[in-house]
Amino acid sequence: MPNELKTITGRIIQALYREGHPDKAILAGLRNAPTITSQRAQVVWPILMANLDERQLSQNEDGTPTAEEVAVYTAIRFYAIYQQGNNDSPVYASSWGQAAEGITLFGALGNLRGNDDLRIAMDRRVQPLLATTNVAGVINGLTHLVSILKASSGLQKVDFASLAQDLYWLQGSYEQAGRIRLRWGQQYFSVKQADAQTKGEKTNDY
Repeated sequence: MPNELKTITGRIIQALYREGHPDKAILAGLRNAPTITSQRAQVVWPILMANLDERQLSQNEDGTPTAEEVAVYTAIRFYAIYQQGNNDSPVYASSWGQAAEGITLFGALGNLRGNDDLRIAMDRRVQPLLATTNVAGVINGLTHLVSILKASSGLQKVDFASLAQDLYWLQGSYEQAGRIRLRWGQQYFSVKQADAQTKGEKTNDY
């Protein structure tokens, strides 16, 4: 089931982008709604819930979102933040498969780390995040990192669909979350300085 989240998230992103004619109302709602339960997030509920299976939607009496809802919503919100102001050029692409053009989020952050002027500042933000066990804290930290990446990277194409899958596992057991943090660390620290000078170059897909 987790692998389905890549496909679902990618499908939603493509629907929001609409081949260069993005749904500005939904994207604005996403940027201004930090969680799926925020009032402004209601604008994205129709497309989000239409793409998730019934078993992936909340069945709790108190309305607590499922791990799938949180993961997909968070990933498409990061996409909305990253896409803003770039209607003519898609900023999302897959980092896996033969036609891969994208890069993982932490691979893209690793490319920034390859810049001597940015390395210390990047490490000061990324390392504490990798040590964070609270999901809400991780999402908050990622929000800041996506904003930094948008301002600094020349818009590398980022695989937000794979990020949704990672965020799903992050909400699982302690062991699962630990493996995701390790994967992110591998993607971030393995980028070589020489590679980092090439915008949008892919790192290994884990």
